[in-house]
Amino acid sequence: MQEICSNAYTDSKTLSAREKAAVLWAEHVTLNTAKTRDDVFCEVRRHFDDTEFVELTMVITYFNMRNRFQDALRIPLDDAKTVSGITIGRRQDPENLKNYLADVVAAWPESFPGPEDDDNGEQPG
Repeated sequence: MQEICSNAYTDSKTLSAREKAAVLWAEHVTLNTAKTRDDVFCEVRRHFDDTEFVELTMVITYFNMRNRFQDALRIPLDDAKTVSGITIGRRQDPENLKNYLADVVAAWPESFPGPEDDDNGEQPG
């Protein structure tokens, strides 16, 4: 864990290449490095299949959203006693996730404006 916090994870002897790729992707998604680095996606993608890649991204974005939500509303993190008392793991109900994603797909727009569109949706020139 110390390696991740120190940004020395890329040289870690403890983390596997796959674990390093997951941390790199978490950094990329969290810091939005897509604006400055276009190599991260391909590098990370080599280590995960489609399903794993989507799941990894969903987990990262969930915690990013939750952290920002808690920070913005000044909601304190759980105290150590609460965290120490956790003895079982929890899993997302696959049916709930499937229903959520079906709703997202149903609401998905037919088309999106391109990067060159002006404010009224027309292509310039």
